[in-house]
Amino acid sequence: MNHAYYEILKIAIAFALGALLGIEREYRNKPAGFRTMILITVGATLFTILSNRITIAPDRIAANIITGIGFIGAGVIFKEGLKVSGMTTAATIWIAAAVGMAVGYGAFYLAIGVALLMLGSLILLTRLEAFFDSLRQVKYYKITFMSGQCGFDVLEKKFESYKISFKRDEQSKTNNEVVVFYKLSATQKEFDELNDFLMQNNNITGFEM
Repeated sequence: MNHAYYEILKIAIAFALGALLGIEREYRNKPAGFRTMILITVGATLFTILSNRITIAPDRIAANIITGIGFIGAGVIFKEGLKVSGMTTAATIWIAAAVGMAVGYGAFYLAIGVALLMLGSLILLTRLEAFFDSLRQVKYYKITFMSGQCGFDVLEKKFESYKISFKRDEQSKTNNEVVVFYKLSATQKEFDELNDFLMQNNNITGFEM
Protein backbone atom coordinates (compact mmCIF):
# COMPACT_ATOMS: atom_id res chain seq x y z
CA MET A 1 0.00 0.00 0.00
CA ASN A 2 1.19 3.52 -0.80
CA HIS A 3 2.84 5.05 2.29
CA ALA A 4 0.67 8.19 2.23
CA TYR A 5 -2.56 6.16 1.94
CA TYR A 6 -1.42 3.93 4.78
CA GLU A 7 -1.02 6.95 7.07
CA ILE A 8 -4.41 8.33 6.00
CA LEU A 9 -5.89 4.92 6.87
CA LYS A 10 -4.35 5.19 10.34
CA ILE A 11 -5.92 8.62 10.88
CA ALA A 12 -9.32 7.32 9.69
CA ILE A 13 -9.18 4.32 12.05
CA ALA A 14 -8.12 6.59 14.94
CA PHE A 15 -11.04 8.91 14.14
CA ALA A 16 -13.52 6.01 14.17
CA LEU A 17 -12.22 4.52 17.43
CA GLY A 18 -12.13 7.93 19.13
CA ALA A 19 -15.70 8.50 18.01
CA LEU A 20 -16.80 5.17 19.53
CA LEU A 21 -15.33 6.03 22.92
CA GLY A 22 -16.60 9.61 22.67
CA ILE A 23 -20.19 8.64 21.90
CA GLU A 24 -20.48 6.81 25.23
CA ARG A 25 -19.03 9.75 27.18
CA GLU A 26 -21.23 12.21 25.26
CA TYR A 27 -24.33 10.11 25.96
CA ARG A 28 -23.58 10.28 29.69
CA ASN A 29 -23.00 14.04 29.44
CA LYS A 30 -19.39 13.85 30.65
CA PRO A 31 -16.88 16.75 30.37
CA ALA A 32 -14.79 15.03 27.66
CA GLY A 33 -17.23 13.81 25.03
CA PHE A 34 -17.46 13.02 21.32
CA ARG A 35 -15.17 15.70 19.86
CA THR A 36 -12.62 15.55 22.67
CA MET A 37 -12.07 11.79 22.36
CA ILE A 38 -11.68 12.08 18.58
CA LEU A 39 -9.12 14.87 18.96
CA ILE A 40 -7.16 12.90 21.57
CA THR A 41 -7.10 9.66 19.56
CA VAL A 42 -6.25 11.31 16.25
CA GLY A 43 -3.66 13.55 17.93
CA ALA A 44 -1.93 10.59 19.60
CA THR A 45 -1.91 8.76 16.25
CA LEU A 46 -0.42 11.73 14.41
CA PHE A 47 2.31 12.26 17.01
CA THR A 48 3.16 8.56 16.84
CA ILE A 49 3.38 8.69 13.03
CA LEU A 50 5.70 11.69 13.32
CA SER A 51 7.85 9.91 15.91
CA ASN A 52 8.37 7.08 13.41
CA ARG A 53 9.87 9.60 10.97
CA ILE A 54 12.36 10.99 13.47
CA THR A 55 15.67 9.19 13.60
CA ILE A 56 17.03 10.90 16.74
CA ALA A 57 15.31 9.89 20.05
CA PRO A 58 11.86 9.08 18.57
CA ASP A 59 10.76 7.71 21.93
CA ARG A 60 10.68 11.25 23.36
CA ILE A 61 7.53 12.11 21.43
CA ALA A 62 5.74 8.98 22.66
CA ALA A 63 6.77 9.76 26.24
CA ASN A 64 5.51 13.34 25.93
CA ILE A 65 2.14 12.14 24.61
CA ILE A 66 1.61 10.41 27.95
CA THR A 67 2.68 13.54 29.86
CA GLY A 68 0.34 15.75 27.84
CA ILE A 69 -2.57 13.38 28.30
CA GLY A 70 -1.93 13.49 32.05
CA PHE A 71 -2.59 17.24 32.03
CA ILE A 72 -5.79 16.84 30.01
CA GLY A 73 -7.02 14.05 32.28
CA ALA A 74 -6.36 16.15 35.38
CA GLY A 75 -8.56 18.88 33.90
CA VAL A 76 -11.70 16.71 33.96
CA ILE A 77 -11.28 15.59 37.58
CA PHE A 78 -13.11 17.87 39.98
CA LYS A 79 -14.51 17.84 43.48
CA GLU A 80 -18.20 18.29 44.30
CA GLY A 81 -18.50 18.68 48.05
CA LEU A 82 -16.83 15.57 49.44
CA LYS A 83 -17.18 13.60 46.21
CA VAL A 84 -14.48 13.39 43.53
CA SER A 85 -15.86 13.11 39.98
CA GLY A 86 -14.32 12.59 36.56
CA MET A 87 -11.99 9.69 37.34
CA THR A 88 -13.62 7.39 34.75
CA THR A 89 -13.51 10.11 32.08
CA ALA A 90 -9.83 10.79 32.86
CA ALA A 91 -9.07 7.07 32.53
CA THR A 92 -11.00 6.96 29.23
CA ILE A 93 -8.88 9.86 27.93
CA TRP A 94 -5.77 7.89 28.90
CA ILE A 95 -7.03 4.79 27.08
CA ALA A 96 -8.05 6.86 24.02
CA ALA A 97 -4.47 8.16 23.75
CA ALA A 98 -3.10 4.62 24.10
CA VAL A 99 -5.45 3.43 21.35
CA GLY A 100 -4.29 6.30 19.14
CA MET A 101 -0.65 5.38 19.72
CA ALA A 102 -1.36 1.74 18.86
CA VAL A 103 -2.98 2.84 15.59
CA GLY A 104 -0.01 5.10 14.86
CA TYR A 105 2.35 2.14 15.22
CA GLY A 106 0.13 0.06 12.92
CA ALA A 107 -1.19 -2.29 15.62
CA PHE A 108 -4.75 -2.09 14.27
CA TYR A 109 -6.09 -5.32 15.78
CA LEU A 110 -4.75 -4.36 19.21
CA ALA A 111 -6.21 -0.85 18.99
CA ILE A 112 -9.63 -2.03 17.78
CA GLY A 113 -9.77 -4.85 20.32
CA VAL A 114 -8.90 -2.57 23.26
CA ALA A 115 -11.31 0.16 22.11
CA LEU A 116 -14.20 -2.32 21.85
CA LEU A 117 -13.29 -3.89 25.19
CA MET A 118 -13.23 -0.47 26.90
CA LEU A 119 -16.50 0.55 25.24
CA GLY A 120 -18.13 -2.64 26.50
CA SER A 121 -16.72 -2.01 29.97
CA LEU A 122 -18.06 1.54 30.07
CA ILE A 123 -21.54 0.38 29.05
CA LEU A 124 -21.91 -2.92 30.89
CA LEU A 125 -19.96 -2.16 34.06
CA THR A 126 -21.92 1.06 34.57
CA ARG A 127 -25.07 -1.03 34.85
CA LEU A 128 -23.36 -3.47 37.18
CA GLU A 129 -22.11 -0.55 39.29
CA ALA A 130 -25.63 0.86 39.50
CA PHE A 131 -26.91 -2.53 40.65
CA PHE A 132 -24.33 -2.74 43.44
CA ASP A 133 -25.03 0.87 44.41
CA SER A 134 -28.70 0.02 44.83
CA LEU A 135 -27.67 -2.66 47.33
CA ARG A 136 -25.13 -0.67 49.34
CA GLN A 137 -23.20 2.55 48.87
CA VAL A 138 -20.49 4.35 50.81
CA LYS A 139 -20.71 8.13 51.03
CA TYR A 140 -18.93 10.83 52.98
CA TYR A 141 -20.99 13.50 54.72
CA LYS A 142 -19.97 16.84 56.15
CA ILE A 143 -22.63 17.95 58.64
CA THR A 144 -22.71 21.36 60.36
CA PHE A 145 -24.85 22.22 63.38
CA MET A 146 -24.97 24.74 66.22
CA SER A 147 -23.44 23.60 69.50
CA GLY A 148 -26.07 22.90 72.13
CA GLN A 149 -28.89 22.63 69.57
CA CYS A 150 -27.84 19.29 68.15
CA GLY A 151 -25.18 16.70 68.94
CA PHE A 152 -23.35 13.59 67.81
CA ASP A 153 -25.75 11.39 69.79
CA VAL A 154 -28.76 12.85 67.95
CA LEU A 155 -27.19 12.26 64.56
CA GLU A 156 -25.91 8.79 65.36
CA LYS A 157 -29.23 7.62 66.82
CA LYS A 158 -30.86 8.81 63.60
CA PHE A 159 -28.29 6.82 61.56
CA GLU A 160 -29.13 3.74 63.60
CA SER A 161 -32.87 4.24 63.15
CA TYR A 162 -32.32 4.31 59.35
CA LYS A 163 -30.01 1.24 59.62
CA ILE A 164 -27.09 3.25 58.31
CA SER A 165 -23.61 2.03 59.23
CA PHE A 166 -21.41 4.95 60.23
CA LYS A 167 -17.92 5.94 61.25
CA ARG A 168 -17.16 9.37 62.67
CA ASP A 169 -14.01 10.88 61.16
CA GLU A 170 -12.88 14.47 61.72
CA GLN A 171 -14.69 17.01 63.85
CA SER A 172 -14.07 20.66 64.62
CA LYS A 173 -15.71 23.61 66.38
CA THR A 174 -15.61 27.30 65.40
CA ASN A 175 -17.41 29.71 67.73
CA ASN A 176 -20.74 27.94 68.33
CA GLU A 177 -20.69 25.92 65.10
CA VAL A 178 -19.68 22.24 65.02
CA VAL A 179 -18.51 20.51 61.82
CA VAL A 180 -18.29 16.71 61.69
CA PHE A 181 -17.38 14.30 58.90
CA TYR A 182 -19.00 10.85 58.68
CA LYS A 183 -18.33 7.83 56.50
CA LEU A 184 -21.76 6.26 55.92
CA SER A 185 -22.81 2.97 54.33
CA ALA A 186 -26.44 2.48 53.28
CA THR A 187 -28.85 1.88 50.42
CA GLN A 188 -29.97 4.77 48.23
CA LYS A 189 -33.40 4.70 49.89
CA GLU A 190 -31.80 5.09 53.33
CA PHE A 191 -29.65 7.96 52.10
CA ASP A 192 -32.75 9.68 50.70
CA GLU A 193 -34.47 9.37 54.10
CA LEU A 194 -31.39 10.79 55.83
CA ASN A 195 -31.19 13.71 53.39
CA ASP A 196 -34.84 14.54 54.07
CA PHE A 197 -34.14 14.55 57.81
CA LEU A 198 -31.08 16.79 57.43
CA MET A 199 -32.99 19.21 55.18
CA GLN A 200 -35.94 19.50 57.56
CA ASN A 201 -34.03 19.73 60.85
CA ASN A 202 -33.69 23.41 61.78
CA ASN A 203 -30.82 22.67 64.18
CA ILE A 204 -28.62 21.51 61.30
CA THR A 205 -27.22 24.52 59.47
CA GLY A 206 -25.78 22.64 56.49
CA PHE A 207 -24.52 19.38 55.05
CA GLU A 208 -22.50 18.22 52.05
CA MET A 209 -21.89 14.79 50.52
